[in-house]
Amino acid sequence: MSPKFESGNQKKVVFDVDEILENTRKTPWIENGLTSEQKIEKITHHFKEIMQTIGLDLTNDSLEKSPYRVAKMYVNEIFSGLNKENFPSLSVIENEMQYDQMIVIKDVSVISFCEHHFVTIDGKANIAYIPNRRVIGLSKINRIVKFFARRPQVQERLTKQIADCLSYILDTPHVAVVIDAKHYCVISRGVEDVNSTTLTCDLRGDFKTNEKTRSEFMMHTKMKLE
Repeated sequence: MSPKFESGNQKKVVFDVDEILENTRKTPWIENGLTSEQKIEKITHHFKEIMQTIGLDLTNDSLEKSPYRVAKMYVNEIFSGLNKENFPSLSVIENEMQYDQMIVIKDVSVISFCEHHFVTIDGKANIAYIPNRRVIGLSKINRIVKFFARRPQVQERLTKQIADCLSYILDTPHVAVVIDAKHYCVISRGVEDVNSTTLTCDLRGDFKTNEKTRSEFMMHTKMKLE
């Protein structure tokens, strides 16, 4: 199925969400048929058992509602990107102005969860694309980042999912995504290094093969990639 243009003063592209997700890197996830309410109920039960197992007193006023709080947070907030119904409504329009220079979106907030230890990944994304047939409302890129970040993740997959999605919906090979983030599985456990960050990048089209385009992107974002 191909995207369709809606008529109007500006022609907007209409996408099928399943088609977008089919064209992005997959998260290890299986549809279990549970509603959000059922998921919250089950997680509440199991998280209560975890808290009791480590010896916490759930009769304490501060702790008694924590299992439900955690379950609701998991389903409705930090893992909301597992529900395709939360994929953002996109305003992708035909590039009638024939804009052909790079568009750069800097310092996009990235809050995700490491799928290995289920603790926070906290960073920034710098994103750019060179339009072909389509351009996108700027806030929509932030929303796309948030959608894919709101899953248990590894940073490499997150970087590629954002690039896959943008390349597909914008119909351009010229996409750049760079994420620089702190991982709390490194900060709060193991080596306990509070200073290091992890940088991942997915440079495509001219951002990868054209040195001038690549250098311009790095200049705009004040980043250095060897």
